[in-house]
Amino acid sequence: MAGQPDLRRVDLVAMLAQLTDRSTNQPERIGSMELAWLVHLVEQRYDRQLDLTDDQLAEIRTVDDALVVFETALAAAADG
Repeated sequence: MAGQPDLRRVDLVAMLAQLTDRSTNQPERIGSMELAWLVHLVEQRYDRQLDLTDDQLAEIRTVDDALVVFETALAAAADG
């Protein structure tokens, strides 16, 4: 899709590493503070407001979950 940002797993891992002392070697689980941080950074990086529902936020437990939800939300924001 044209204009859709290219968000990668490695980007999310690097963003998490900025917040925590965790290694960038695949931190899987995401806590609520880390999730809030990721949402904030993704919104800043792509200059888009992510309109995430409570259900979408509840789906995010791991980095891979976040990637799927954020990609969907960024695509929706680009279309809207």
